Amino acid sequence: MADTKEPLLLSKDVSENEIDNKNKNKYECDEKCSGCQIERRKAEDPNIPWSNFVFIWVITLTSALPITFIFPFLYFMVRDFGIATQEEDVSFYAGFEGSAFMVGRVFTSVIWGMLADRYGRRPVMIFSTSAIVLFNIMFGLSANYWMALTSRMLLGAFCGAIGPMRAYATEVTRREHQALALSMMTSAWGIGLVIGPALGGYLAQPADKFPGLFSQQSIFGKFPYLLASLIIAIAALCVIPICFYLPETLHTCEQHAHGIIHDQAHDIEDAEKSKNTSRSSSSWFSLLRNWPLMSSIIVYCVFQLHDMAYTEIFSLWTVSPRDIGGLSFSTEDAGQALVVAGIGLLICQLLIYPTFERHFGPVLVARVGAVLSIALLSSYPFLTYLKGSILLIVTDLASALKNVLSISIATGLFLLQNRAVHQHQRGASNGISLSLISFFKALGPAAAGALLSWSQTRKNATFLPGSHIVFFVLNVIEFVGLLMTFKPFLAKPAQEFC
Repeated sequence: MADTKEPLLLSKDVSENEIDNKNKNKYECDEKCSGCQIERRKAEDPNIPWSNFVFIWVITLTSALPITFIFPFLYFMVRDFGIATQEEDVSFYAGFEGSAFMVGRVFTSVIWGMLADRYGRRPVMIFSTSAIVLFNIMFGLSANYWMALTSRMLLGAFCGAIGPMRAYATEVTRREHQALALSMMTSAWGIGLVIGPALGGYLAQPADKFPGLFSQQSIFGKFPYLLASLIIAIAALCVIPICFYLPETLHTCEQHAHGIIHDQAHDIEDAEKSKNTSRSSSSWFSLLRNWPLMSSIIVYCVFQLHDMAYTEIFSLWTVSPRDIGGLSFSTEDAGQALVVAGIGLLICQLLIYPTFERHFGPVLVARVGAVLSIALLSSYPFLTYLKGSILLIVTDLASALKNVLSISIATGLFLLQNRAVHQHQRGASNGISLSLISFFKALGPAAAGALLSWSQTRKNATFLPGSHIVFFVLNVIEFVGLLMTFKPFLAKPAQEFC
């Protein structure tokens, strides 16, 4: 059990002003400890730390860009590699390549979280951003399917900033601004997931699209998917110096070692007892017994399985030929839909979501988002009856709304996860979360690719023909996630940690 005298422990019966006064008087700040300096600023300054929020936004955006930028051209890339023997098999192989990033992340996320708890959030972010530069260029230079698969898997394994960044977003600001901090992060994440594919859609095959700028004999003619990979790598390279300016939130002073904050009135025996208890609880194995944490993680995994499968399906479905049930979009059309989605996401997350979360709570917002997502996806198969500019406009708006709903669900579950554990456990808890989520996200594209490939062979079926079966399965997954947000499955912590 956590010590109820800790200044970081929040209860519904304790006001923010009482907590601030308690923080000021409870301990003296260690001037050499960056974590203590952050806590003192939070106690003394009620304003939003916009400079830190900008750091969060930029680094998260950069980490998200390489995840889904391949989806608009993945169909064409796999087809160019010649591994598929017939048109219907392209989506099947594309699904495995789309899953490779998450497969790599499954095995390393807990490790990155533990390293962040031991050495700090900032070193992990620096290393992770550097890995994006290396492995994204390697992917762009892939000469065959297996090289592309391997480079994506390595990128996922070494891209470990997202878990520590989630912890950082709640640690760098006061409780009343945490929803905004995570909205900044999830908006950057969501925008990265749509700007990345937009870049991939517009910049893939540049020698074909911009023959006046890139010749077929140039390196971009030989490697038609290098340009988009290179742009994202350059963006990551520019962000590395920003990581060095990131103020560290992890405490390094003696009185905060192992997550302990005690006042001078404690005698040595009480302090040692508290220290031993905290050491035991700091083990990441103890996090597996924290049901409020684990239940929110499991619910989030289900929603992320849905979202990752949707992202893969949307990109492949829109560019597939109409004669097999697709919309026959070009890569530019698919990219445009995702750009519109990113703009809508930014507006809603920064201006609307924090207010909704403050009035209705993260769980209710997530439930409403799930219900609306099910209604929206039910209309997707009927988009094939539209043509021309009307089809583009409706698809853009539907894509924007779907992304807003998905990110709103994710932000609420992030809040529940980070408020269920102490600061010294947040890196490990987010590592566990990211590892489990990555497993489900790895299943998403592979299963989605196989499902879409199968659906395209049954266009004239009597029951749920063609794309109808695809979006029906997505809605089933979303409905399961919705049911899991209710008791007794989803549990809230008896006390929350800011």
